[in-house]
Order: sequence, then structure tokens, then C-alpha cells
Amino acid sequence: MSAYRPSPFANLTPVVKNLLIINLICFLPYVLLSDHNYQVITNWVGLSYFNSPNFKVWQFLTYMFFHGGWQHILFNMFALFSFGPILEYSIGPKRFLNLYFICGIGAGILQVVVQAFEVHAIIGSFTLYNGIQGLDQVALTKLSAIYAYPVIGASGAIFGLLVAFGMLFPNMELMMLFIPVPVKAKYLIMVYIVLELYLGFAQYAGDNVAHFAHLGGALFGFILIKAWRLQRLQ
Repeated sequence: MSAYRPSPFANLTPVVKNLLIINLICFLPYVLLSDHNYQVITNWVGLSYFNSPNFKVWQFLTYMFFHGGWQHILFNMFALFSFGPILEYSIGPKRFLNLYFICGIGAGILQVVVQAFEVHAIIGSFTLYNGIQGLDQVALTKLSAIYAYPVIGASGAIFGLLVAFGMLFPNMELMMLFIPVPVKAKYLIMVYIVLELYLGFAQYAGDNVAHFAHLGGALFGFILIKAWRLQRLQ
């Protein structure tokens, strides 16, 4: 009997492999640096609100390669590892790369737009030029979160891939942790989207997840599959 066991990475497609490598390299500062020094880096590469002094236009691209913790990067990279290769193989590496980046950038754009409406709802303006006098502590906390904490992570791009996967392989049955029966992709993705919608509008205290970035990635994934006129494959 042969003792040979193929590596689980043997079937990785080129674009997925390179995206995994880049994300892991960009995670090294989180592992090696102090929290303060890593915050300095994320202020430079994370996506800040457009009126924040930390905002730079390149952040719409760089934010998706940095993560805020082990759980954050493990979830995103596991999803990329699981769903990415079959998508890349099915639609081609060039189109897959476009899908990933357009969904990630689109997610960032929607997140900033939502933040702009949140700022306007608090102070009646999209910027702080009018001042923040007379605001209560809840409003000040919300403004501080928008202006001081940049968005990081590949989740927007990943949600775009998940929606694309669900549209192209709607009936593929998936086994998920804590769910003892297989679930069709179309139902699983639908549950994810509904959950993100609920959490995005609920805005629970202490929830620092950019839910509307996730939804933005999902929206752009849906639009791209429709625009490219790709047909379901299963």
C-alpha cells in the first residue's frame, strides 16, 4: 500500500495561491508587532472614512489584504481556499481576479457611503466642518468609531466570491461546521446575506464588523455574474 498522500494545497489554482500568500505576508505585522505599531500600519493601509485625516485613495485596494486577528484571517482564507479554486477553474483566472478585486473595492465604496449617511444622520453634514458641539456620548462614540478606526480585511471580496459561487453552483451541497447535514449553496449564501443585512441595520453595541462592506462585496459579485452573463454550472 502506498503511503503517498497528496497535499491539500496541490489543487490550488494560481490566483488563489497567490492571494493566499499575499494575505499571509500582510498578516505578519500583526503577528510580529505590538498593537500600537500595528495600528499605525492599519491607519496607513486600512480604509478610513473619506473625511478622516488618515484617508488615502489607495486604501480601497490595500485594506483588503490586512486583518485584525487570527479568527478574522482564518475565516477569510478558509473561504478563499474552499470556494476560490473551483470558481477560478470555472470562470478563468483573469475573470476570477477581476471578480475578487472589483468585489473588494466595491465593498469598500459601499462601506464609505454608508458611513457618510451615518455621519450625516448625526451632525447633519458629511464632514466635521460644522463641529460636534452638543452631541451626546452615544453620538460621539459612533463618530469616533467612524473616524478613528479603519476597515480592514478581505471579507468584502470573499462575500463577492460566495455570492458568485452560489449563483454558478446553486445546488452544490456543502457540509458546514456545526451543521450535521449538507446544505445547498444557494440556501447557505442566502442565510449569510440575510444575517449580514440584519446585523448591519441592528448595529449592536460592541459590534465592530463592517457588515455593509460584506453586503457591498456580495452586491458587486451578483452584478458581475449577471453582467458577464455567466450561466449556472450545476
